[in-house]
Amino acid sequence: MQALSTRHLLGIKDLQKKDIELVLDTAKEFKEVINRPIKKVPSLRDITIANIFFENSTRTKLSFELAEKRLSADVINFSSSGSSVKKGETLLDTVNNILSMKVDMIVMRHSSPGAPHFLSQKIKANIVNAGDGTHEHPTQALLDAYSMREKVGDLACKKIAIIGDILHSRVALSNIFLLQKMGAEVRVCGPNTLIPKHLPELGVKIFHNVREALEWCDVANVLRIQLERQQIKYFPSLREYSLYFGINKKMLDELNKEIVVMHPGPINRGVELSSDAADSHHSIILNQVENGVAVRMAVLYLLAQNN
Repeated sequence: MQALSTRHLLGIKDLQKKDIELVLDTAKEFKEVINRPIKKVPSLRDITIANIFFENSTRTKLSFELAEKRLSADVINFSSSGSSVKKGETLLDTVNNILSMKVDMIVMRHSSPGAPHFLSQKIKANIVNAGDGTHEHPTQALLDAYSMREKVGDLACKKIAIIGDILHSRVALSNIFLLQKMGAEVRVCGPNTLIPKHLPELGVKIFHNVREALEWCDVANVLRIQLERQQIKYFPSLREYSLYFGINKKMLDELNKEIVVMHPGPINRGVELSSDAADSHHSIILNQVENGVAVRMAVLYLLAQNN
């Protein structure tokens, strides 16, 4: 059986192209499983997984928990609010206490970039990065790639526009790394204040006009404005952002081709996407949520083989 080249999923940057293809191919098999009347398989029956979330999450946390239960794993859920972290306990002590309960795998979200990488050098359990600050969100990029491939076929030479708050988005960076490894052409679009200065070094070109980006791309991956990560104002108002960079169904219908619209959620309706665009036939947003469970099942299953 094929195996991943790594014991952990810390970021897309660390994966080889064959790892990505293996995850996507395995996810296709698991998607068939979760659409059967009996949705569970005994693949991880002897594995205990701890979901350790130091940041709020709905989709990612539920998706991982459902993936784990579909694989018949034993699941522990930890939230930093109401835990000993509030009393000053360190990250390493918290995790070691959980591991002493014989946990095999950890799914972790943390506000500090590099937190999963730090842990991977200190503990023996497999680690899945469920988002570390503004750094990476590898399973989101994998499910985005799976959803794109399902809709537009092979990603090689496809044109993908990532639109919105690139500066604060871990989804953007993971998507850029993954799509480039798969041979796609990636460009970003947003206000100059929300575009990281290092992007040209990654070979990524920049649009500042959203209509030009939509005319160019095959897939538009639209990102949320992350107000909770912004310490200063990067644009005058949400209304002004929506006026210049928001996407509505009229704009999509006026294109001379069909494009696919994606969003990692949660959507700020009326800001980056209007409701009629988010709910239109262009959108595969709910497909992304469904595919997230299959992709996370594939990641957990493949990592468990490397335990």
